[in-house]
Amino acid sequence: MVVRPVAMNVRSRGDSDVASSRVGRYTDRMLMQLRQSLVIGLLAVTAGCATSVIPESLEPQVDKAVTFSQVLESPDSYRGKVVVWAGEVLIARALKGGTQLEVLQLPLDDEQGPVIDRMESKGRFLALQKESLDPATMTDGTRVTIVGEVTGASVEKMDEADYRFPTLEIKHLHRWTSRRVDDRRVIGPWWNVFGGVGIGGGGRSGGGVSIGTGF
Repeated sequence: MVVRPVAMNVRSRGDSDVASSRVGRYTDRMLMQLRQSLVIGLLAVTAGCATSVIPESLEPQVDKAVTFSQVLESPDSYRGKVVVWAGEVLIARALKGGTQLEVLQLPLDDEQGPVIDRMESKGRFLALQKESLDPATMTDGTRVTIVGEVTGASVEKMDEADYRFPTLEIKHLHRWTSRRVDDRRVIGPWWNVFGGVGIGGGGRSGGGVSIGTGF
């Protein structure tokens, strides 16, 4: 009668060793998956950061030291300067010389697109696209990034008041696709409750479309 419990204890210890070995292998496999996922995530982030909405041919022409506020205050002083501005289209008008966009200026975010909060706007500007552009494709609220040359200012009516709009001639126009604030996801690994590792990333929903390139 004494021998049977001893045999059972031996089997129990053997089962425990096997189980520990399996847990160890499973943990090692998950750690390896985590390392691989982190590498993939970092590569994806690096690739995303390297992407620019400004064409390489225009990059050297852009004067990054010129701000929207400076041009707003003294537009004639910055004629001929090439700038990158972003914002939301308020009105698109078809003119004889092209399509004029009235844009609510918004600061650039880290992806060179307009920030979400309209309260950060410093004003409005007019941008002229000389190439063919159907105003119907630039509906109210369309988010854009514009590389343009400062051409001065134009005094127009805004409701009942006169407003001096800085003016640009568009060299390159990037139209962002619609997105919602809650579409952004946190970049990083996540653990599946059934085992395994996933990687998530966020940014703009669908990217955007670039229209025209100037020289």
